[in-house]
Amino acid sequence: MNKEFLKITNLNYKIENKTILKNLNLSIAEGEFVAIMGPSGCGKTSLLRIISGLAKQTSGVISVNNQILADENNFIEPEARNLGLVVQEKVLFPHLNVKNNIMFGLKTKAMDSVNKIVDQFKINKLLDHYPHQLSGGEAQRVALTRTLVTAPKLLLLDEPFNGLDEKLKKDIYPDLQELLKQNNTTTIMVSHNTEEVEELSDRSYQLTHKNLQGLTT
Repeated sequence: MNKEFLKITNLNYKIENKTILKNLNLSIAEGEFVAIMGPSGCGKTSLLRIISGLAKQTSGVISVNNQILADENNFIEPEARNLGLVVQEKVLFPHLNVKNNIMFGLKTKAMDSVNKIVDQFKINKLLDHYPHQLSGGEAQRVALTRTLVTAPKLLLLDEPFNGLDEKLKKDIYPDLQELLKQNNTTTIMVSHNTEEVEELSDRSYQLTHKNLQGLTT
């Protein structure tokens, strides 16, 4: 059993007077892939935003690899958390082509590793295109690639395959699993798709009544 990597303890999150998450606890081992399902508006995306540092919990503790990211006295900014976040909006820099979007912020990275991921996600022919020239599915693949080339230790995925057709999903799943295994990446994925959850995750939860329920393995 791998060591504990992400730990969330007694997490509460309110927006104004509305409780979004209540007394939520979660422990994920290093290299584990955990999926979270649930209806729209149940707090799945809020949980990812809190882990990434884009939102701050009302109370509770979040730690990664025994380092506290956020509690009542500490808050590490998102850019210092060494994690990757792929959101539904597929945010890309509009003034950069695909290649420069992927390479943005990479100080040192073996090009063969970058090229391998580009090949796996089938965007070779898109490298000179700009975001406005991409379809929704193409933009989604570019956003995934841009995050994965940084080899984050913690990867957060918010409905990452929504814009992809079924055949491309089937092609990408094994490549993604191989890449995450090679890098021993700990992953949390939010999804509505039962099939992709069963295909990719080691464990899955339902987020209902502001908490995690119904653990499956």
